[in-house]
Amino acid sequence: MILSATRSGSGTPLILIHGMGSASTIWKGIAPALERLFEVITFDLPGHGKTPYDSGQAMDPASLADLVVANMDSLDIQKAHVVGNSLGGWVGLEIASRHPSRVLTFIGLAPAGLILTPYTKINPITAQSRQIAVFTHSIQKYLLRFMWAKRIGFASSSPKWRELPYEYALDAALAMGLSKGYFPAWNAMLYRRFDTPIDSSIPLTVVFGDSDHTLPASTWQERTLVPPHTRWIVLPHCGHAPQWDCPEDVVRIICETAAQR
Repeated sequence: MILSATRSGSGTPLILIHGMGSASTIWKGIAPALERLFEVITFDLPGHGKTPYDSGQAMDPASLADLVVANMDSLDIQKAHVVGNSLGGWVGLEIASRHPSRVLTFIGLAPAGLILTPYTKINPITAQSRQIAVFTHSIQKYLLRFMWAKRIGFASSSPKWRELPYEYALDAALAMGLSKGYFPAWNAMLYRRFDTPIDSSIPLTVVFGDSDHTLPASTWQERTLVPPHTRWIVLPHCGHAPQWDCPEDVVRIICETAAQR
């Protein structure tokens, strides 16, 4: 399956992988800074952004990792730094584990998968978010100009939701509303967690916000599931999308990790 991809900038390849119900537009805030240092490649996962949903494509994180690597081949990318947010972070962990020769470094921004007891059913709160996005899709451009609508859509995921640019909020709402791969991806994560080894030669950094209510520290931030050499960072006043809440910190952390290879 061919994933929709963008390429910009120049230098060593840096792959950005979005989360569930999201799209490549999630990286708008940090892409310009990264493009000055790397060749930045974004992929839309199946049923997300500009990549159509294919019911024949397995949607579990390991299969999506293999799919991203296959698309690296089609773009003639031999090795890359890999950055992933949420589900994209889990996919990135799987790439590092399953295809270590293709990964220079990995940076997980609130990566999913680091849970001791996997979910056995879809979280009703996240399911409701998808349903609201679908229902309001045609009027989101209007609704998100109101602070109350912005609060409903983003207060749970970002402590800085008031400062979130309208364009970013609209991109995220539209991506969620159009995400036909959302529930297939959710179903494919049930009964699973990330628990496979990663070669110690690959520099790893995991970043969580101290206000991440989507993947809270009490359940979704199990440090024993990543290798001991992993650099673990908690950013203050930051939610589930560090690239929104702390863009300068994220760019700095990506560059620091990349400098190790």
